[in-house]
Amino acid sequence: MNNILSFRSALHRIARGLASAGVVGACAVAGISTASAQATAGKVFGKAPAGYSITVHSDTTGIGRTVKADADGRYSAAQLQPGRYTVTLKQDDQPVAKHLNVPVTVGRGIEVDFKCGEIKCDEPVATK
Repeated sequence: MNNILSFRSALHRIARGLASAGVVGACAVAGISTASAQATAGKVFGKAPAGYSITVHSDTTGIGRTVKADADGRYSAAQLQPGRYTVTLKQDDQPVAKHLNVPVTVGRGIEVDFKCGEIKCDEPVATK
């Protein structure tokens, strides 16, 4: 009878050990997938006249994105690869003002604002 109890006890210890190993393994896999989900892009955001278009264009890769300023004059162009970009404010597809050599880095955003009066935009604010 003692042999049977010892055998059952041993099986319970083995089962608990396997369950613990499974939990540790699951946590390790979760940690790996979290680490691989790190940022690989940056963004450009800022203020511009409401309704105007803002084009963010890489002279190096030729890739770009165009967004519109919302009713509050805010815009954001996300998921940009690292590099230097030209940020152009456009009204009716015509360039109004530009920021040159805007640096986009991984996991960060850079603010690019356009100063604008009632009728037309002034010269752009210097990039940071």
